[in-house]
Amino acid sequence: MRALLITALAIGGTFGLDPFRNYQLATAAACFAAVAGLTVLVGLTGQLSLGHAVLMAAGGYGFACAASAVDGPAPVALLAGLLAAAAVSGLLGLLLGAAAARLRGPYLAGLTLALVIALPAAASTLPLGGDQGVRAPFFPVPEALASLIAVEQWHAWLAIVIAAVAVTPLMILRSGRAGLRMRAVLDDETASRLSGVDPGRVKTGAFVASAVPAGLGGAVLAVATQQVTPGGYGLAFSLSLVVAAVAGGLGSIGGAAIGSVLVTVLPWAIDELVGLAPSEFGQRLDGNLAVLLFGAGLVALTLAWPGGLARLPRPARLLRFATPSTTTER
Repeated sequence: MRALLITALAIGGTFGLDPFRNYQLATAAACFAAVAGLTVLVGLTGQLSLGHAVLMAAGGYGFACAASAVDGPAPVALLAGLLAAAAVSGLLGLLLGAAAARLRGPYLAGLTLALVIALPAAASTLPLGGDQGVRAPFFPVPEALASLIAVEQWHAWLAIVIAAVAVTPLMILRSGRAGLRMRAVLDDETASRLSGVDPGRVKTGAFVASAVPAGLGGAVLAVATQQVTPGGYGLAFSLSLVVAAVAGGLGSIGGAAIGSVLVTVLPWAIDELVGLAPSEFGQRLDGNLAVLLFGAGLVALTLAWPGGLARLPRPARLLRFATPSTTTER
């Protein structure tokens, strides 16, 4: 019910945004699906993945190839593409999870990082279009809505719904018995094994559970851009997903949403501020100040709130803390 309410509010909010803001919203929704899986993986099992962009790329390629191969109505092509995106990314996550069951710490991070670096070479070797990538089909606005909304708003609607479908199972998993097993493995693998929990199976399952939403996030990006290229899923983008998870708060789905919006909007906002500077001064700062301010702001955020933005004190909690209780007064 919470997911339905938030989804309805987000779709309603698209009516107050211009086409570019709706495109940003679709991008943020795609990142949210990937970051939600990443924050569950890192926050509940302690497995650090620096290559979640590869899982998004796998989902994007799977979506583009499957949706383009379907000769039928747009809803059928969309559904086929989403199923292919979930299957391809889930299979890759299964392979990474099998490796994660034997690796830990910097070794696992190094493996996932190597996948990001090897993605352009893999795209050139496999039939994936090389540096040019592959085209994804265009999904126009349905005729019943064509007079009401623009195509960017329609894509934002699709992105919001797909992200909700991808993230809601993570909420159920996080609050259920599977989440308890993940926390047990994170706390002490030996104790969890003595309690009948298989750490290897739990780690593998966690990787698969985080890979499928990332693949659906890649499918969302393919819908919004109609293109899947290896350059769009490079090291910088992969690290920005980690930054979003850390800034929002590891283990928090709400924090993943906040962090995704942050890494999507903040660089653009800083670029806009740099553009307001005098021309000569702005040219010197172009490409440098934006990165500096973005990095400095994230470092300050991490130092001020190590638990992320999701751990910020709530107004009610602050009010309760500031107001002395009756017992204290007595």
